[in-house]
Amino acid sequence: MKSQFDEYIKRRGTGSVKHDFAESFGKDKDLIPLWIADMDFKSPKPVIDALIKRCEHGIFGYTDSMEEYFQAIYGWFEKYHGWKTKPEWLIKMPGVVFALSAAICALTNEGDSVIIQQPVYKPFSDSILYNRRKLVVNRLVYSNGSYKMDFDDFELKIKQNKVKLFILCSPHNPVGRVWSMDELEKLGRICIKYGVKVVSDEVHQDFVYPGSRHIVFADICDEFAENCIVCTNPSKTFNIAGLQNSNIFVPDKVMREKIKNQMCLIGYGEPNIMGMVACQAAYTYGRPWLEELIAYLGGNLALVKEYAAQIDGLEVVQPQGTYVAWLDFTPKGLSADEIDDIMVKKAGLWLDPGRKFGEGGEQFQRLNMACPRQVLEQAMKQLKEAFC
Repeated sequence: MKSQFDEYIKRRGTGSVKHDFAESFGKDKDLIPLWIADMDFKSPKPVIDALIKRCEHGIFGYTDSMEEYFQAIYGWFEKYHGWKTKPEWLIKMPGVVFALSAAICALTNEGDSVIIQQPVYKPFSDSILYNRRKLVVNRLVYSNGSYKMDFDDFELKIKQNKVKLFILCSPHNPVGRVWSMDELEKLGRICIKYGVKVVSDEVHQDFVYPGSRHIVFADICDEFAENCIVCTNPSKTFNIAGLQNSNIFVPDKVMREKIKNQMCLIGYGEPNIMGMVACQAAYTYGRPWLEELIAYLGGNLALVKEYAAQIDGLEVVQPQGTYVAWLDFTPKGLSADEIDDIMVKKAGLWLDPGRKFGEGGEQFQRLNMACPRQVLEQAMKQLKEAFC
């Protein structure tokens, strides 16, 4: 049966970062863009309808959320993640990257050490370095087609560098791991032991494939909740990143006040009205759409693996979550520059080079699978022709 996600929607000419700015990034405009993590799918109809209805009202003055907004969020997290939030924990922000910088500035001082687990989403390191903190890397270990954490190195790096803050990526972008309870508990205990605050980026929490389960870091125990900030948003799940809406949860009152004070320092006040409207509609009515999407992405992943199996020296790291595929070109014996060159000049594709994500990513490429299957199939054909 034809899926709603099979519809090809022209995005060029709409100001899409993914589609309209290739030349400003030094790329050919005719490359198939499978890089930045937004989807080429329409948002759920209830979200679009809610936005239209709000636009028809015609007044867009200073606005904040009402009780229905929190109830929509609360209901989503309780029903689908087993996590009971509280309204006083919630801080609305324009994005998770904004939240990372706010947390870094509020909870550390210039020169303090912040630890991350590379290869990981590039804004983690950018937020640390731009705010003049010391970047400490606990590199993930890649073995037998999967990633695991090096807990001994994690603890050692914390001790050696007097780390103050840890930014966790859960589920992990780009390697696709959905961390287990045991792994998260080990991390949390080490952080408690050394007084390290945790910022848990959980924006991909709704993209988990059968056999895995996302665990909200703050829901593991009260001690962890009081030591962490949980960053969520509906943007990745429902493809509404341009509406600038994120929901950040800070259970500890002292940490929460520090974050709020930091927001005052940088002058951020009222949230985006359309982002709140879209968020409430998505969490209230968007589940059927999401379930169909996850099934569709499973089919896209199967297609990527099918073509990759035909390319000698290319392996796909099996994702447990997210909608990106982490392609391993290590067996080909090519340098990062050679991989990039073939990808652009021969395959005609715009993927995210793995080195963008830091240590351990050099021989990899990140492919965004959230596009109509006909587009993905054409891209995989071009990949096969270029690397075979």
